Amino acid sequence: MFKKLKTIFGAQDLTTGSPMVNLLKFSVPLLIGNVAQQLYSTVDSIIVGKYVGDTALAAIGAVMPIINLLLVLFMAVSTGAGILVSQYFGARDWKRLDRTIGNALLLIGLSSVLMTAAALILARPILVLLDTPPEIFDTSLAYLQLIFIGCISFGLYNIIASILRGLGDSITPLIFLLITTALNTILDIWFVTGLGWGVAGAAVATVLSQTVAAALCVWHLLRIKDIVIIRWRSLKPDRGLIRKLLRIGMPAGLTQAIFSLAMVVVQALTNSMGYQVITTTMAVMRVDGFAMMPNFTFGMAIMTYVGQNIGARRMDRVDQGTRAAVKLSVGLSSFLTVLLLLFGASLIKLFTDTPAIVALGERQIRILAAGYIAMSITQVFGGIMRGAGDTMPSMWISMFTTVAFRVPLAYLLTFLTRSPEWPNGSPDALFFSLLTSWVLGAVLTYGWYRRGKWRHKRVIETVPAAETAV
Repeated sequence: MFKKLKTIFGAQDLTTGSPMVNLLKFSVPLLIGNVAQQLYSTVDSIIVGKYVGDTALAAIGAVMPIINLLLVLFMAVSTGAGILVSQYFGARDWKRLDRTIGNALLLIGLSSVLMTAAALILARPILVLLDTPPEIFDTSLAYLQLIFIGCISFGLYNIIASILRGLGDSITPLIFLLITTALNTILDIWFVTGLGWGVAGAAVATVLSQTVAAALCVWHLLRIKDIVIIRWRSLKPDRGLIRKLLRIGMPAGLTQAIFSLAMVVVQALTNSMGYQVITTTMAVMRVDGFAMMPNFTFGMAIMTYVGQNIGARRMDRVDQGTRAAVKLSVGLSSFLTVLLLLFGASLIKLFTDTPAIVALGERQIRILAAGYIAMSITQVFGGIMRGAGDTMPSMWISMFTTVAFRVPLAYLLTFLTRSPEWPNGSPDALFFSLLTSWVLGAVLTYGWYRRGKWRHKRVIETVPAAETAV
């Protein structure tokens, strides 16, 4: 069974064959894997919300933007590695492929130590700065610190999964992730409901499960010697290669950092509205995570597809793949948007039975619905440019839409919607500002794509055939 799946979905050369078929074969396991990844945090939230209570769920929600902000270095290294791996694989430059992977692993190891130290030192001051409500402060602090104690496992899984996707293999990370998602669910139920560990139990379950996923990925990477051979010398720091990894990947990391920082700033607004609004926002963001899956999936798929074909100098196939990716992403996002409009309340009820929270959550989902189609445009065309190595535009667009536009708009709308019911502003203001920023981001990303400068951003050098031999 495993071998049959590998034949269908395993490592793929995306420089030949039908672009639509390539993208579908690559995207299906990637989409399932993204859903499974989202289940990690969603299962935590459902079990905590149902068995511990709304305040416990709010405690997790209050720290999620902080966690995302502190993990941006992982995002940068993973993105840079994925782009370089796909282009070197397309160019059949095996020597530089091995060195790229080795240096990416080295960077993840070092950055994990930095992330853990930063989180343990800064966790309390950040929560104080964000005016975290007293009733959830200690619980939020414990969850945040426990998650970051295990961040090296998160980093290893994500970097190796990105490397494997760059090679065209989206099934292996999926299989490992499905195994560990099931493990996470079992441990969540045991630790939270059986042992009564509460929010801390959810954090421990996530860390242990992610450690298993990382161990499986390392084991697999060391076994695929027909494509990659990781030697000790592959881990030797290569300043030029490290600079290239960071130069290509850092804009994507900064993009995520900017988005996360904006969410942290907006979180202060959310916190001022009380724990029920924090709980509602947490539930909505969990539903949002699943609604965004097609967008992120096709964005990652087209990035790998473009990287391989630009490495092979096949711009004709890049244009064909672009058309196919837009059809797939917009079509699936439109379908999911309709489902959200029909079943929004039922989805919120998975997390809580409090009527006021369910009603508020349903309204917020309706506000965001149209934005998912806009985000499908942003992710596909942004993925095309990233695959070519042109990673700066997404960073600048994100900086403008989330910092210069969304944050001031959120504060303005919050101020304008103050009322006796909502003395600190209506929570709807937060989601209207988010929707508007998504739509603006789609317009700007498509406009930059149309300029065409990304077509000349191939980031790997041409290497003589003799040097690229295994």
